[in-house]
Amino acid sequence: MTAVDHRADRAPERIPFPVVDEVARHCLQEEEPETVHIEVHLPGRLDPARLRTAFVEALRRHPRILMREAPGRWYRRRYEWELTGEPDVEVVSFPTPGRDALRDARTRALTAVPPLSTSPPIRLEVVEGAGPVEGSEATDAVGEVGSLAPADGASLGDNTVLFLTINHTALDGPACLRVLATAAELYGGRDNSPAAPPTRTPETPHPPTDTPSNWSRPARVAPGTPEPSPGNGMLVTELPLPHRPKGSPYTVNDQLMVTTALTIAHWNREHGAPPRPLRITMPVDDRPRDTTMPIGNGTRLVEVPFSPDELNPTDMQDLLSRTATRTRALKSLPRPQLGRGAALLTAPVTPVAWRATLTRGLRRAAAPWTSTTLLSNIGRIPYALDFGEDAGRAHAVWFSAPARMPRGLTVTTASTAGRLHLALRWSRALLSHGDGAHLRDLFEHYLHTTEVPQ
Repeated sequence: MTAVDHRADRAPERIPFPVVDEVARHCLQEEEPETVHIEVHLPGRLDPARLRTAFVEALRRHPRILMREAPGRWYRRRYEWELTGEPDVEVVSFPTPGRDALRDARTRALTAVPPLSTSPPIRLEVVEGAGPVEGSEATDAVGEVGSLAPADGASLGDNTVLFLTINHTALDGPACLRVLATAAELYGGRDNSPAAPPTRTPETPHPPTDTPSNWSRPARVAPGTPEPSPGNGMLVTELPLPHRPKGSPYTVNDQLMVTTALTIAHWNREHGAPPRPLRITMPVDDRPRDTTMPIGNGTRLVEVPFSPDELNPTDMQDLLSRTATRTRALKSLPRPQLGRGAALLTAPVTPVAWRATLTRGLRRAAAPWTSTTLLSNIGRIPYALDFGEDAGRAHAVWFSAPARMPRGLTVTTASTAGRLHLALRWSRALLSHGDGAHLRDLFEHYLHTTEVPQ
């Protein structure tokens, strides 16, 4: 007698939205989609059928990513994710190769957000023959999106660029990079286990002193030349990793934090903004990077403050050390992902539609106290992202985070193959592509100033 599989008749498993997902769902804006973009450059070509098979199997091995928003009545007390077991749609696409294919894929990563109504809320585009990274201009672009297209006279190469576009209401960049590492291992048959994190001498964090109050209104990024069309613009570039003397009390992340603060302070002075304290939001991710990594929005947010006086440094070593003290103390504090206020706001005691209205109102009221910008430093990419002999191993990986107003600017960094990969992303209501290029130049200058000899 043939056994009957009753699993197909079962209702999909449902999971209530976590706090981060619910707040993001309340505050969606069509004009500035909440996408996370990941861009992975490989030296060779991929086989389309094999890649589709490997990526879908990687989704199955991380089933928490196979989800869609469950339908519900207006008076429900929670949004819920519905786990589907299989994708609802084709998630891998191969756009037509061409000189503008890379630029167009970056544009889609900022504008075409995967819907929450179909599983999974992620898409993978494979751009072939985009040209070499080295020797190309990362800022040679049409509009706001940086381009790594071949220089004049160069031919399209054999390399491949993978674009992951993620709906940030459901997922974050590190979680999706974990899924891509699984796909690389399935495709190429090579070990893509995460590298061991850098070893650091454990220290007892000390509460920072002379820290600007978080109750004061922080500086905003001064407007540059706003664009008439809504949405985000982006620029990507590759820089040398900043030198850090052995035994330094600060990390590369602290150097990037100081660089971001000095860049914005310089920009604001140039544009006549009065000096105010800066607060820079920093995601902290404590999840393991192996296959047990929880998939979803898993970072918690802390805010690193700087007073105006600190941002005219006469002693860079002192500024870096004080910043390191602050970041260590903030990372060590137990704190809900978005703070206790958000946890209270999302308590399921009233219909979720009522909470949505309240959340949006509070967000508008709190806009003047929103942090100045967000610095998301992914750090050293922990996976080889090795797709085997023909496609090869990733030699450049960029991320970018949403840059909706009132912040209007986000800075995202990662390092691969000993190079720093920087993405600046901005709201067009605040800045233009020329503004982004100037901020890139300022960032490069101040990053160099953090290389303090000992």
